Amino acid sequence: MAENGLISIESRFGVAETIDRLVATVTSAGMRVFARIDHAAGAHEVGAELRPTELLIFGHPKGGTPLMQDQQAAGIDLPLKALAWEDALGKIWLSYNDAHWLAERHGLGQASRDAVKAIAAGVEKVIAAAAGANQS
Repeated sequence: MAENGLISIESRFGVAETIDRLVATVTSAGMRVFARIDHAAGAHEVGAELRPTELLIFGHPKGGTPLMQDQQAAGIDLPLKALAWEDALGKIWLSYNDAHWLAERHGLGQASRDAVKAIAAGVEKVIAAAAGANQS
């Protein structure tokens, strides 16, 4: 589990392409895309500069509902989110919350244990595919 709950993997693609790939991957897996937010465009609107940074909000009620049935406040962290961003050296990263960290944060128990495991495995798979990471 990531110490602060955030997992980041390097992407082989630019920010927009990484998010495009993530959209394609999550929709082909039967999940929904709820929103795509271009933070750099928002910064530009107010005359500020920000390296490319895009957020995708996605998920499926089948995955998140058991977490909220266990502890309803877990809904603050649902649907799932992934952030593609460019660092100061030009590397592209895809970051997301560790499902096990979310379970710990919200005190989730046995009632949602299987859902947390499924979410963790599913998110890891779609993030790796979007980033072009080698999967074992």
